[in-house]
Amino acid sequence: QVPLVESGGGLVQAGGSLRLSCATSSSIFSARIMGWYRQAPGKQRELVASITSAGRTEYVDSVKGRFTISRDNAKNMVYLQMNNLKPEDTAVYWCNSFPPSAWGQGTQVTVSS
Repeated sequence: QVPLVESGGGLVQAGGSLRLSCATSSSIFSARIMGWYRQAPGKQRELVASITSAGRTEYVDSVKGRFTISRDNAKNMVYLQMNNLKPEDTAVYWCNSFPPSAWGQGTQVTVSS
């Protein structure tokens, strides 16, 4: 059983929106912090948003004001609402705990200019 399954990626024009979803296992979701990571071509994977079990959130500067992370503790789900997308947001996106455990397949987000 794959412990992390991301969905919701796709191709969108600059300025558009996408909502990523992540289904997790309870063993991973029980982690205090869940996050969304991304890796753009030629770059290292980075943590772009995180959320504690109490709902406290943090974001990397490049997505502040545009991305919103949320979690449904009853369903073991994590979400990332991405608004005003930019071409530099193009990347593969994964959810995982922080620090991360085994990775899922990720979901590709492509933003055209």
